[in-house]
Amino acid sequence: MLDHTDMSILRELCKNSRITMKELGEKVHLTGQAAASRVAKLEDNGVIERYSITVNQEKLGCFMHAFINIYLNDIHHHPFLSFVKTQNQFILNNYKISGDGCYLLECRFPSNEYLNEFLEKLNEFANYKIATIIKKM
Repeated sequence: MLDHTDMSILRELCKNSRITMKELGEKVHLTGQAAASRVAKLEDNGVIERYSITVNQEKLGCFMHAFINIYLNDIHHHPFLSFVKTQNQFILNNYKISGDGCYLLECRFPSNEYLNEFLEKLNEFANYKIATIIKKM
């Protein structure tokens, strides 16, 4: 069971996973050694699975942000999933969903031309509906 201090540690690590244990300890009112011990315990218990970074996609030139609902009529999804694996330069996340559609792709594209080319290729494997992001709130 996680206590208030563990939850505070997780919040701080979500903001900045490169924080030093001394800085983390100061933020959660522990010594650096005590904070490191708590983090190690969270890792050992599988609460913390891995550390990652957040990439600014716009600085990489990918200005178009889109969510694409995927509709497959065939029970064999392998051709679609194989296609998705070849498109990792555009697809940030691929979610298998229930409800409206079979999958939800979160994508970034440098331009409308790249988006259009991607959709033309996608149409060989699936039908889709697309929503483009105007602004993150």
